Amino acid sequence: MNKLRLKYLLCITAVIATGLVSRKITFIPLWIGDALWAVMIYLLMRMILIQIPIFKIATWSLAFCFAIEISQLYQAPCINHIRSTLIGHLVLGQGFLWSDLVAYTGGILTIAIVESMLNTKASRF
Repeated sequence: MNKLRLKYLLCITAVIATGLVSRKITFIPLWIGDALWAVMIYLLMRMILIQIPIFKIATWSLAFCFAIEISQLYQAPCINHIRSTLIGHLVLGQGFLWSDLVAYTGGILTIAIVESMLNTKASRF
């Protein structure tokens, strides 16, 4: 594994830990966890598709997050059974919320801007 992929993996791990902790601390708004979930999706795609430009990864990540959220409108017993498990709940969520779409957009925009700024700063040296 090259160094850049390892850095993404470490960031993913930190984001997952932070997201799980954010759900346990009552004064942290729930939308923070949703934004962090979107950041994790972005970082995972960046780690796998390392040569793809930031803008494309951001777009694809946002489309994936939106698709998962929209899929929550589908409430068949088989998918609800999967959602009742811990992993199913963490990945697929429970119910559709418009506010989640805003949180996903904010999380992905933030990480894409931060990564762009870091890349620009690194290329100057």
